[in-house]
Amino acid sequence: MPRHPLGNRNLIRAINRSAVLNLIKAEGPISRKEVSHRSGLSAATITGITADLMDDGLVFEKAQGDSRKGRPPILLALNPRGGYVVGLKLTENHVIGALTDLEATVLAKRTVQLGGHGPDDAVEALAEAVRGLVADGRIRRNQLLGVGVGLAGTVDAERGLLRQSPHFGWRDVPLGEMLQRRVRVPVWIDNDVNTLTLTEKWFGEGHGIDDFLTVTVGRGVGMGIVVNGQVYRGMRGGAGEFGHTVIEPDGPLCDCGKRGCLEAFVGDPALLRLAAQAVSRGEIPPPIERMEDLVAQSEAGNPAARAIFARAGEILGRGIANLVNLFNPQRIIISGEGVRAGEWLFGPMRSTIAREVMPGLADMTEIRIDTWGDDAWARGAASLVLRELFESPVHREPQRAAQAA
Repeated sequence: MPRHPLGNRNLIRAINRSAVLNLIKAEGPISRKEVSHRSGLSAATITGITADLMDDGLVFEKAQGDSRKGRPPILLALNPRGGYVVGLKLTENHVIGALTDLEATVLAKRTVQLGGHGPDDAVEALAEAVRGLVADGRIRRNQLLGVGVGLAGTVDAERGLLRQSPHFGWRDVPLGEMLQRRVRVPVWIDNDVNTLTLTEKWFGEGHGIDDFLTVTVGRGVGMGIVVNGQVYRGMRGGAGEFGHTVIEPDGPLCDCGKRGCLEAFVGDPALLRLAAQAVSRGEIPPPIERMEDLVAQSEAGNPAARAIFARAGEILGRGIANLVNLFNPQRIIISGEGVRAGEWLFGPMRSTIAREVMPGLADMTEIRIDTWGDDAWARGAASLVLRELFESPVHREPQRAAQAA
């Protein structure tokens, strides 16, 4: 009869270690006695685990606590500089990279242009970004715990396999293995929206929430799903293609080859195409070359520019209302470059959500607009590595749990 994985002592110790590390991360500075009380683990177990965490440089002893009731306790805290990770976002023509500490604080940023559009070209640019960030951050190579890569497309995260790339046209490329051979540290890859979702889960608006969605708006429209505290990717990594839900079968052509996808109405290229048509009719003064130009026209009071955002907001709101009806999440976080449109987009979106969500569900879901920075994608990719550090093995897939043991 096969042994239950929880009977494996190494796995139990890994689970306990993760619980202690996360408790120190969330509640520190905290005493060993309080860690024991909160975790339910014995004082002897806590002493052993915290000694190991200190030896690994992940935890350190901080200033003493309140001494009014006797001998002051020594407090434990997460050591943000106990290791470093690199996060990389692979786009159609360049790599955006960030070096972060264990709290996902960005310490160095770098952009590297692609020399071509083949997998080898991408791996070379990714490796160059890693080398540059290690040098920029002035860290030793052995302090680098790993590299995370986020990119658009269908990704089998457990195998490090890019199954399909909408930008490059690649299929079944072992991108994780290819890069790991170059940089000689562990590499994890995932869909870029999933990487942002991990950042929200560990450090952002989703921290402490078991059921939430992250919707990204920008060049495309994506979605990350967290159910019962775990990121849901689907059978082969294809879950969350919110942007390719069909809104109107005879609508505009989408990059995926179908017509009428949500992305074809709400994504940046769609809005800029509508803006170009308005310019040709004399409704918006030229030039409108970037989304910032269209936002500026809305802020200046141009009715045609505002109408473009209002229509997109209504369509996005209809899609999000469907998500609320399907998932009943506690929170939906909206992020991505598209948040720069502000209330010109999100005002109509909110009105549509309120109107179209099933009665009784609207008040259960909080909609939050996350602020956006240029390094957010790379910081999200770095969370792929941080997940390996902080996530309990009991929540991992069987193969990963066995490896952790």
